[in-house]
Amino acid sequence: MTFEVDENTIIGDIMDADENTAEYFLEMGMHCLYCPASRGESIKEACEVHGVDPKELIAKLNAHFAQ
Repeated sequence: MTFEVDENTIIGDIMDADENTAEYFLEMGMHCLYCPASRGESIKEACEVHGVDPKELIAKLNAHFAQ
């Protein structure tokens, strides 16, 4: 399965595609990863809240899915 992430991708969709991606969110300080509100956030929204560059997170996630 190919899954590509961009800044509008919803975190819940990423987690549903592969729960092993949780480490990337935890790395950025998003420890409330499994709460319903965070699962409905986009990458862009989550990165804004946590002060993280979305491009860096998107690159890590897409590299993960490319494996």
